Amino acid sequence: MGAKVRPKARPRAAAVQGATFASKVVQWQQLHGRHDLPWQKSRDAYRIWLSEIMLQQTQVSTVIPYFQRCLERFPDIKSLAAAAQDDVLALWSGLGYYSRARNLHRAAQQVLAEHGGQIPREFTALIALPGIGRSTAAAIAVFAFGARHAILDGNVKRLFARRFGIAGYPGDAKVMITLWRETERQLPSRNIKSYTQGLMDLGSTICKRTRPRCELCPVASACIARKTDTIKQFPAPRPRKTLPQRHTQMLVLLHAKQVLLEKRAPTGIWGGMWSLPEAAAGVDIVALCKQRFGASVAMQQAMPVLAHGFTHFKLDIAPQRLLISDIAPHAAAPGVSWLPIEDALGAAIPAPVKRILLAIQAD
Repeated sequence: MGAKVRPKARPRAAAVQGATFASKVVQWQQLHGRHDLPWQKSRDAYRIWLSEIMLQQTQVSTVIPYFQRCLERFPDIKSLAAAAQDDVLALWSGLGYYSRARNLHRAAQQVLAEHGGQIPREFTALIALPGIGRSTAAAIAVFAFGARHAILDGNVKRLFARRFGIAGYPGDAKVMITLWRETERQLPSRNIKSYTQGLMDLGSTICKRTRPRCELCPVASACIARKTDTIKQFPAPRPRKTLPQRHTQMLVLLHAKQVLLEKRAPTGIWGGMWSLPEAAAGVDIVALCKQRFGASVAMQQAMPVLAHGFTHFKLDIAPQRLLISDIAPHAAAPGVSWLPIEDALGAAIPAPVKRILLAIQAD
């Protein structure tokens, strides 16, 4: 009698689960995902890199016109690297998180100097570029070079937290380790581009933060958050803390239909951008304008206070309109520029400054 044939060992549950999850994501993306985004029309690494930087913490619909304008102005990495930082920031104005624009410019120069103007294929070289973290490097490697890497942007964190029941705030180091471990485990051996795009599309259009469209989700049947009716609990929100409130005055100096802008320091809030001069509360504005700009000014009625939020604090901006009666020649010193309001609106200025100038222009 021959030896008894032993049944084949069943694959581990995690492997089966992973294959099922990935294959469902791939199939859904190929049928229902996004295929016509501007950066999907080629595998040009420059376009993909540019789009991934812009998409950090920003919605696709907001990014598209900025992406298109940036490509028109800087069609390749050489033109971006050669540009003045002011030009890059001006194109970025209104998109927010301006450190991304400064890092984009620095990275272009680094790619030109160290990689012959070619976006590097090696993951370690990608992640070494300014402004590129682990998830962004993975996305570039996947879409430009077909490499096999896991992504974990904000939308994908939410998708994985719900589907696999990963509790806790994703900003917590231990939770992040668990999320990365799960994303690595679920990586398929093929169709990596469709899979990665599928994760992005599901997180953005189906597994939304509020009002998720579970009835359309290809992985809903095994979703732990849905099964336990705890969707609102995943992922856990950022621990609440009271953000400090800050106050500043922005001085709107007007002279001969022009407005004065000051170049901000290269680092810090709105680093390297052009802005209205600022003054702390209680400062003698008339004396300050005379000292700093050689301008004799007359105070006009204060404009409405603007509220602006940052990640770590809130800022109340009190714009003060000032009419100049006399000005000394040294007012045109380095770091200071007088521009017609229309030209100022086209400069690299922060969003609140643009709102103030638009209000002045509308008067």
